[in-house]
This record gives sequence, structure tokens and C-alpha cells, in this order.
Amino acid sequence: MTTFWFIVIAFLWTGYFVLEGFDFGVGALLPVLSRGPAERRQVLGTIGPVWDGNEVWLISAVGAMFAAFPAWYSGLMSEFYLAMVLIVAGLIVRGVGLEWRGKVRSGKEVALCDAGIVTGSVLVAFLWGAIFGNLLFGTGLATMLGGALSLSLSVLHGAVFVALKTDGAVRARARLAALLASVGTLPVAVAGLSALPSGVDSAPLWGVAGAAMAALAAGVALVWRRREGWAFAATASAIALATASLFGALYPAPLPGLTVAEMASAPYTLTVLTWIGLVALPGVIAYQSWTYWVFRKRLTRV
Repeated sequence: MTTFWFIVIAFLWTGYFVLEGFDFGVGALLPVLSRGPAERRQVLGTIGPVWDGNEVWLISAVGAMFAAFPAWYSGLMSEFYLAMVLIVAGLIVRGVGLEWRGKVRSGKEVALCDAGIVTGSVLVAFLWGAIFGNLLFGTGLATMLGGALSLSLSVLHGAVFVALKTDGAVRARARLAALLASVGTLPVAVAGLSALPSGVDSAPLWGVAGAAMAALAAGVALVWRRREGWAFAATASAIALATASLFGALYPAPLPGLTVAEMASAPYTLTVLTWIGLVALPGVIAYQSWTYWVFRKRLTRV
């Protein structure tokens, strides 16, 4: 059961990074992709119906860690206390900006909301990568590399999403932004790949990481060919595979000196959690799938 719940938590974090990844990218690129109030509304409209639902994956991942592996949860929160506080602050500032932007009237208040969206998106995207980079490698350089990789992937993913969901000048700028972002993302991804542990036992891990690199390169090529739908699928696959390789490298000791078996809750607790998950998780997936289907069309400038 401990391995099963480690896989479940890895799946929840993967869903969060894939879905919130483009949210963060859209927020970070807001001043780059838009020219004027109408285009800013168009850009933010791409994530308006889904951004808060995407954060359900974070709540689910953290909640599952707390219930299934309380020692992992407490160790992570205490070791990265300052970073976690900044992440919470960034999420609050970003959420307030997204919610209040359509309710305020003065230009200064709108600009303040936009600044909160951009700052919160950049900060949170960077810090999640920094935290997991430090967990995996434990060095200052790797921490910065993890943050840079997370942020650059989010920017690329977000640019592709905007290109997929808009038309006109915003779509053209988003395509260009994706191509420019790839110039920084690909070298950082290669550096992250080279930092993975080597050895015979690491062969499957390298295979997954290599598949992530291939998906990332395919996404860039597809953007060049104006195939935004397939490009988005490729960048989403790249993030999912990169997250899988991350958790594969963390297993079986997500924290130094502690294995998942040592950090796990009692078997009865894990059994109860399994039944709860079997009921709740399909509902979350079904609801979000329906939401994306309803809001699947491109947005025009309004």
C-alpha cells in the first residue's frame, strides 16, 4: 500500500504541474502577449474558467501526503518553510488579482491586479521547481536549476496554451513567445537531465527523462508548424514525464534517510484512504474534463 500511495501522490503532483503549469505561464506572459485592455482580457480569459479548478490538484496532493505519509508532509513543510510561505503568498496574490481584476474600475487598480498575477505566477512556478530540485539533489546550484526548469517549462507550456486558445495578434505573439521560450527551456532541460543519477538501476529513469526531452523537442517543432493542439499535448507530456522521472528518482526515500515505508501511516489508514480516493478522484477528473470540454473553443478579442 505504501508504494501504491506514493504512485497516487506522484500522479496528483503530475496533474497539478501539467494543469497549473500553463496557468503560471499565461500569468507570467500577460504583459508580453497583450497590448491594451481587450487583449489582456483575451489572454486571461484562456485560464479564467479553469485556473481555480486546477488548484484542486495541489490541495489533493498535499492532503494525500498529509494523510498517507505524515512524516514526509511535516519534513517537507518544515525544511522548506520559507519557500512554502512564499508559495502560499504568491497563490493568494495571484488569486486575488484574477478574481478582482474584473470587478475594479480604475486603471491603477487593474494594473495592481495584473502585477499580482504576474508576480504570483513567476514566484510560485520558480519555487516549486526549486523545492523539488533541492529534494532531489540537495545543492544550491541544483535548487536554482530546478526553479529555472520549472519556470521555463511553465512559460513555454503557457505560451502554447494561449496560441491554442486565441486568434489574431495574440495567437501570433504566443507562437513567437513559445519559440523564444524554447531557446532557454531546452538547454535548461538538458542540464537537468544530465544531473540525474547514473548507473544500471537508473536506466528506466533515464528512459522516462529522455522521453520527456523528446516530447519537449516535438512540442517546439509542432509550434513551428502551427499545430498548436498537438504542441500543447507534447508540452503537457513533457511535464508529465519530467515529473514522473522526478518522483522515480525520489523513490524509495523522498526525504534523506527516510523511506516511504518508514514515513507511511498505519495500514488501516491507507486502506480507508484508498476507498476515499476511489470515490473522489474519478469525480475530480470527470468534472475537470467536462469543464475543459465546455470551454474548448478559441477566444476572440472582446
